[in-house]
Amino acid sequence: MPASANVDASDYHAFWLWSAVRPQPVLAQADTLYILQGQISSGRRESQFIPQGIPVPRLRHGRVWLTYRVETLNWPDAIYQQVIQQIHRWKRAGNAVVGIQIDFDARTLRLAEYTAFLQQLRQHLPSEYALSITGLLDWSNHTSPEQVNQLRQVVDEVVIQTYQGRHTIRNYTDYLPRLARLQIPFKIGLVQHGEWQAPDSLAKTRYFRGYVVFLLNQ
Repeated sequence: MPASANVDASDYHAFWLWSAVRPQPVLAQADTLYILQGQISSGRRESQFIPQGIPVPRLRHGRVWLTYRVETLNWPDAIYQQVIQQIHRWKRAGNAVVGIQIDFDARTLRLAEYTAFLQQLRQHLPSEYALSITGLLDWSNHTSPEQVNQLRQVVDEVVIQTYQGRHTIRNYTDYLPRLARLQIPFKIGLVQHGEWQAPDSLAKTRYFRGYVVFLLNQ
């Protein structure tokens, strides 16, 4: 992957497709798609599942991860069931569903609580599906690698986000050296048109698995 000052989506093959973001021609070259399908939010009495994202299509190529934006870790059984039902609908439509991804801003002080939630989620998830999560850049600097590496017992990959909103985190390069200490498969999440300069050491890192680009409306 060539180093670049700005993220050109045509250089990549894995993408997030979020709600209200229109499909782009670059999706034709995708081998992996992370597609938003819902948000789990706190309700007055209990947490609520809010469907979001595109309806179930039949994709002709590419592996699919169904992604869920999570604001609360307090899930009643009904939410687990709704997520699993969505997986089955996408599968029945002929899509190559790999698993689900949880997008939750787990601050370092809540990482132990988050791990416990993921263990419970894994118990509900059918064994043939993988579990992916997003991760924050500050995990690499403000949390011991040993604590983050414990997640490998629960999840199949972590996608480390180098951006907030529509822009790359200004000092993202300060966090990158310690990624080499991760012992769990990880990818780097980039934002389309954002800044990115890949360190030379990244490609040699044992558990590095590539990039995912968050697409924006043009």
